[in-house]
Amino acid sequence: MTRSPPAAAASTLGTAGGTAIGILAAISFCHLLNDMMQSLLPALYPMLKSSYRLSFTQIGLLTFTFQFTASLLQPLVGVFADKSPRPYSLAAGMGFTLVGLLLLAFANGYALLLLAAALVGTGSSVFHPESSRVARMASGGKHGLAQSVFQVGGNLGSSAGPLLAAFIVLPRGQSSVVWFSGAALLGMVVLFNVGHWYKAHGIARLARAPLRAAGTQRRHVAAALTVLLMLVFSKYVYLASISSYYTFYLIDHFQVSVRSSQLHLFVFLASAAIGGMIGGPLGDRLGSKYIIWVSILGVLPFTLLLPHANLFWTGVLTVPIGLILASAFPAIVVYAQDLLPGRTGMVAGLFFGLAFGMGSVGAAVLGTLADHVGINLVYQICAFLPLIGLLAGFLPDLHKQPLRHAA
Repeated sequence: MTRSPPAAAASTLGTAGGTAIGILAAISFCHLLNDMMQSLLPALYPMLKSSYRLSFTQIGLLTFTFQFTASLLQPLVGVFADKSPRPYSLAAGMGFTLVGLLLLAFANGYALLLLAAALVGTGSSVFHPESSRVARMASGGKHGLAQSVFQVGGNLGSSAGPLLAAFIVLPRGQSSVVWFSGAALLGMVVLFNVGHWYKAHGIARLARAPLRAAGTQRRHVAAALTVLLMLVFSKYVYLASISSYYTFYLIDHFQVSVRSSQLHLFVFLASAAIGGMIGGPLGDRLGSKYIIWVSILGVLPFTLLLPHANLFWTGVLTVPIGLILASAFPAIVVYAQDLLPGRTGMVAGLFFGLAFGMGSVGAAVLGTLADHVGINLVYQICAFLPLIGLLAGFLPDLHKQPLRHAA
């Protein structure tokens, strides 16, 4: 059977101990596909609400079903994968997404829409922790680089999903969602080949990879994890304020057109995608703790200026905000995985699930707040969120501790 180029690369590269570029490219590509398909459902809400005469409560239940399976299940999947690796679970997870998309395309009732949302979310909950494990397997010790390569695919996919929904699904109707099942099938093929590498080389690589020895006292580990979770809260609630309400802020504050507001949002999202790519490699060189510190606390001057800037400087300021803030997440994931050696999947599931969940909850809370106090005041309040970055000073410096091998 002739293999697709990404699948062939995944099966032929990365058998040695160095960085497996082919594997990283394959999972980043599949991350793009996964997050593109995942972002389709919210983009279809206006059409679904009209077609099925749904109430906002029913839309909210759809969102809850999707988010529950896509975020809260991730740590459980990660714990199970750490204890009992399943090399082909990535392809199986993409299979859940495939079935969910087919149901979404041909659903004739609300119950089937709920089931479709649950299946798409379940596919995502399997994909993220396991693919993050594969990124660490393929890193060759460059853990930050591997996480950044992996995450840039997801950033691109999340941006592409709404555009594809606007240009393909909305003009052609709900049944055109079936076209995206081809992307899920392609992802299954690539991930099946990644599974071959995972089984033959990946598990052994992860077992013998040098890991930074974390402190032996549980209370120190728990304190460090609490700090990391607070930093994720700061980062993703602020990102939610931009991704969900930035266009409304521009329209309300500067009276710009919808098209202009979307272009400003694109500038921010592009900056965030670049920031996510550079944060990991810098963490490999300088230490994850320092990248975490700089990327969250360092964005504070720009967020404080943003609510008081004119239109031109608002656009300029969102570039460093996106670059600096987005560089934190690869470093946070790598730091937490170093802190808890041997629990790579659990850590990935916890932080990817938490990031997704916090972004959704943050968007809902900020929306309610904006209804009561106005969108301008919301941005003035959110500007102080990066102050939580001061907590990074309490994180131990893992780079100063000796390396050891996994048991």
